[in-house]
Amino acid sequence: MLKKDRYKAFVEYFSTHNPDAQTELHYSNPFELLIAVILSAQCTDKRINQITPALFERYPTPESLAESSVEEVFSFIRSVSYPNNKAKHLVGMGQKLLSEFGGIVPEKIEDLVKLPGVGRKTANVISSVVYDNPTMAVDTHVFRVSNRLGLTTRATTPLAVEKQLVKFLPVDTIKIAHHWLILHGRYICLARKPKCEQCPITYFCKYFEKTYKAKVINTVEE
Repeated sequence: MLKKDRYKAFVEYFSTHNPDAQTELHYSNPFELLIAVILSAQCTDKRINQITPALFERYPTPESLAESSVEEVFSFIRSVSYPNNKAKHLVGMGQKLLSEFGGIVPEKIEDLVKLPGVGRKTANVISSVVYDNPTMAVDTHVFRVSNRLGLTTRATTPLAVEKQLVKFLPVDTIKIAHHWLILHGRYICLARKPKCEQCPITYFCKYFEKTYKAKVINTVEE
């Protein structure tokens, strides 16, 4: 199957079966989403959603976060991965929002990555989810699934994956395709043992195609 046909099949399937895909992080405004995405690095959304209600209540504004101490923030997020670093990032992020952006979460990628704890992936999430821009955030799920499906070719870095997906996806699907890939990777195309027997899109999956052919050849040889 040609790459363009894989992209067409990908968009057609998920547009029909999951047209309203969105982040599973809980938030009520851009500031809360920014906090949640920073915390979600190498941690599950489920865990983040468990600790953010108390955190959001204590720090409802950039001002309240900027005036806090790293030690106090740590006490709210101790159960997430790398809590020490993330506590420092959150306090620094609150301070930077105030000093450079007037307390407003910026829209541009080049501004977002100036904030402590915000890399390109997090910046793309905010730009896409908050501001409806056609940006593609590449986390481990997006990286894995896009390569397995054959949407990307010889893409060995998150940036390479991002560039290929943005190049070949229809512009109006880029922001939701991010969620399609994440959710498929989270529940079906698992890292260690993908659930190919439950997967509804094996008909255009390059990984399944290769795996299936290998099994057939091995069976014949036996």
